[in-house]
Amino acid sequence: MPHHPGLLRTAPLQGETTSSLICRIANRYGMDPKVLRSCWHWRNYQPGHDGGGARADAEVLLNTPGRQILAGLCGVEEGVLARALPSWEQQDTKLTSEEDGVPAAAWRIGGAVAGPVAFGCRLCTARRTGTAVRVVRYAPRWERACVRHGRWLLDADANQPLEHLDLRGLPEVVAAQRRWASVARRAVRAGAEPERVFALAQAVVARWWEQALQWERETIWPRRLHQVAGGDAGGDLERWRIVGRDAVVFPEVVAVADALLDPAMAELVWADSGAGRPRALPGEGMFCRRLGERLGRGWLRPLAATDHGGPLIAWMGSVIRLGRGAGGPPGYDNDPWWLRQEHQSATMAGQLRVLGKEKKAPGSGTMWRAAVPAEQRRLITSAVDSAEEQLLQLRGVQIGPTAEVARRLLRGLGHSAGLIENAWKRTAVAAVNGGVPLGEVARWVDMPVEVLSQILTAGRQENGG
Repeated sequence: MPHHPGLLRTAPLQGETTSSLICRIANRYGMDPKVLRSCWHWRNYQPGHDGGGARADAEVLLNTPGRQILAGLCGVEEGVLARALPSWEQQDTKLTSEEDGVPAAAWRIGGAVAGPVAFGCRLCTARRTGTAVRVVRYAPRWERACVRHGRWLLDADANQPLEHLDLRGLPEVVAAQRRWASVARRAVRAGAEPERVFALAQAVVARWWEQALQWERETIWPRRLHQVAGGDAGGDLERWRIVGRDAVVFPEVVAVADALLDPAMAELVWADSGAGRPRALPGEGMFCRRLGERLGRGWLRPLAATDHGGPLIAWMGSVIRLGRGAGGPPGYDNDPWWLRQEHQSATMAGQLRVLGKEKKAPGSGTMWRAAVPAEQRRLITSAVDSAEEQLLQLRGVQIGPTAEVARRLLRGLGHSAGLIENAWKRTAVAAVNGGVPLGEVARWVDMPVEVLSQILTAGRQENGG
């Protein structure tokens, strides 16, 4: 094995994972990466997907001798590697007790090391290195469009074969990538962290994306989705809506981020709230009207204004509290850029896992839970937690007369079953009210539509709805 610096020089790419660099070195030497990895003593197993296959976002951490080996193999100084590879100086407990001089390595998942991981553009790689091989690198979600080659670079943590989507027919997505730089600078000037502004804007637009199937006047997103799918997403619409979402909605995410940073837009929120004379936010408010205009969707105003429980209304509430000086001490309630956990947009990998499970076991309930709004999920979780607590209490019942133990057991189980049944009813009602067809819900729970309809009607009556 050649260890001499400079024998076959393989320079790292900025932000590349160490694992990706090792694979490129192996390619340069014309060998399988597994053979090259035998240079290190591995302290755990390479992470893989649930259904098998190695994860593209797998990352490698090295101890000091291990880093020296890698520097020799690629013929690059360690200082250069330290500046290019985000994981270079990351530590791992599996590597702290190694014998002196033993080159050791440990596997990790890239997202847990230095942030989101995406595929690199092979054309850019070929331009830099002369070889169009796969590269995996750390890249924030606002830097996924390759402006030079018109490609959207996909997350590397999902179990799907595509590395990029073709943007050559969508110049507005590439233009949004260029525009983001100025939006980020605007955020810094406003004292906000660009990544938090982007996360909030993405959460707002991702929530609209989930609702947009019922928006008859939405024509922009379907056109883009078919474009990134190669002309027609209809053959596998569910999967393409997951894989293509971030690319399709990126222009709107940048536009929303820009709008939320605009002091004039915050003034409209303040005016809509009644300013010095507090009132409920109107469904035809000036802020949502102007937001719809900035997005090229004048019809969006009432839909955005009445989406109670969503991240946009939460942002508006923070702006209003700050205006009234009623926010209290610094904290999430008066921080406009605070993104609640339930509002965070689902990742492509997470959504594909849900879709895969549902296809393997229809009616498993996974998609059912995902279809219910976050505020309803909290009610369900609370009910289920209460049921679990009842069962735990039953486990602690001291042994007594058999009949008494049986009675207590049946009472507890009956109460727990009631809680779970109530949670089931809430979920089904919320799914139907949220736009999921009754027939689809019936298929999930393996029940005739007529019977489910009767149960839902009774559930609504019990809850006064």
